[in-house]
Amino acid sequence: MGRLVAVSLLGISLALLGERFLALRNRLKASRELESIDLPNCHLIKGIEAGSEDIDILPNGLAFFSVGLKFPGFHSLTPDKPGGILMMDLKEEKPRALELRISRGFNFASFNPHGISTFIDDEFKNTVEIFKYIEEDNSLLHIKTIEHELLPSVNDLVAVGPTHFYATNDHYFSDTFLKYLETYLNLHWANVIYYSPNEVKVVAEGFDSASGISISPDEKYIYVADILAHEIHVFEKHPSMNLTQLKVLKLDTLVDNLSTDPSSGDIWVGCHSNGQKLFVYDPNNPPSSEVLRIQNILTEKPTVTTVYANNGSVLQGSSVATVYDGKLLIGTLYHRALYCEL
Repeated sequence: MGRLVAVSLLGISLALLGERFLALRNRLKASRELESIDLPNCHLIKGIEAGSEDIDILPNGLAFFSVGLKFPGFHSLTPDKPGGILMMDLKEEKPRALELRISRGFNFASFNPHGISTFIDDEFKNTVEIFKYIEEDNSLLHIKTIEHELLPSVNDLVAVGPTHFYATNDHYFSDTFLKYLETYLNLHWANVIYYSPNEVKVVAEGFDSASGISISPDEKYIYVADILAHEIHVFEKHPSMNLTQLKVLKLDTLVDNLSTDPSSGDIWVGCHSNGQKLFVYDPNNPPSSEVLRIQNILTEKPTVTTVYANNGSVLQGSSVATVYDGKLLIGTLYHRALYCEL
């Protein structure tokens, strides 16, 4: 009798694991392939060879790139090189990417940037690093390291003040094995945190894997990408900094980082059409790149347009897209970066 029970439990366990495996393949869009959509005036950015996972642009045209992300299970073209921050002046006739020097005392050897956000102030493990950009010598002054128990697995953030921000946790755990286990089991434990020096709190939760985050130009709405659920969540921001969900936009791709065009309010999204290729890297069948533009997201029927799509022959694993004055920048998890004139 005991043996029969053991065999039955084993069968149930295997069936559950098989169902979870099939569900994970569906969440990763493992069978989805892209038809290429090219842009005419594009070139790869010199000096970015191993990823530009996130990009943020100031109103004056200075674009900042977080580069060199190392993520367990992902391919890396430069496994021994620490991450860094690059800057490009998009107002120049032929802009080029420059690596910014970081002030002494910062632990540069362990720097692994994942997400970047900028905030303009007239005065001025999983951690959030705050830097001040020194324009005179193109350097970064390290101001502060922020650690908190509610920030176990920070993926992206959007600044709403000098030391105030919203951040996404893409996992509940910080341990690598437990991260993959909760992804496999689809536990929906990821969340969004509001951080300030005086208050830290959960403001949204129940995500499969909360990834990119952005804010509307009028700062009334927060947009959050749930990468494995293929969704963008729209939240209303209140004076208390709490968030109320207004709607969910479902898409047929893995949505990564979000960027909002300050002039139009359009949302630009770096996407992965087949997430399985990110984990099982094959140079002969590399991850593709996909960029979506979402117009009028607050309306009942937003317009979703695929602006760029490539099978990996030019760009692999696009994670972010952002625009400035007719220029489009597309960054990747661990590959190159693309500069386009729209």
